[in-house]
Amino acid sequence: MPPLDRLARSELFPTTIWQGRATELAARFPEWIALVHELRASSPEPAGRTNRQGWNSRDMDILGRGPFADLQALLTRVVRVALEEVMSAPPDFKLQSWINMHDKGGFNFPHMHEGCLISGCFYLRVPEGSGGLMFRDPRPGAANARIKGRGANAHRDIHLAPSDGLFVLFPSWLEHYVEPHRGDEARIAIAFNAIEA
Repeated sequence: MPPLDRLARSELFPTTIWQGRATELAARFPEWIALVHELRASSPEPAGRTNRQGWNSRDMDILGRGPFADLQALLTRVVRVALEEVMSAPPDFKLQSWINMHDKGGFNFPHMHEGCLISGCFYLRVPEGSGGLMFRDPRPGAANARIKGRGANAHRDIHLAPSDGLFVLFPSWLEHYVEPHRGDEARIAIAFNAIEA
């Protein structure tokens, strides 16, 4: 039997997420926050889906609205980079996008974005007390194993702490949810999917 320092090690099923910051667009955030509040006031009934105790837009082309053109251009570029990293020839795609707002106590229950190339979220306003974005281990075998906690063979959910201007990309098949929002000020995010054009 070889000594432990000579054992070969392979981590076979990694799952990549990508993160970045839209710092160059920060001056636009107040304008976009005001626009989000206007959109909610003009159509106060939430679309539903996985969002609870808050509001989400029925409009699934939020980034296609003129005021968000710079953000759409940035997110389109980073999605293209991520897709080129994982696909030999990424297809033409467009971004489907909507607003998610959480009032106090608001959350999203676990879900996936079926049939998309890649999914993501841009955090426009993350006040004190905002819930984290949680990614569930996608391996049913690991989820049912006795090994919990840390290491490639263990099971654990991954917590991502959002902040203003952060964007996150992840595989659309990766189950995720949002923890309850504890703040008094609404948490605002723009969720998006890259779908084939």
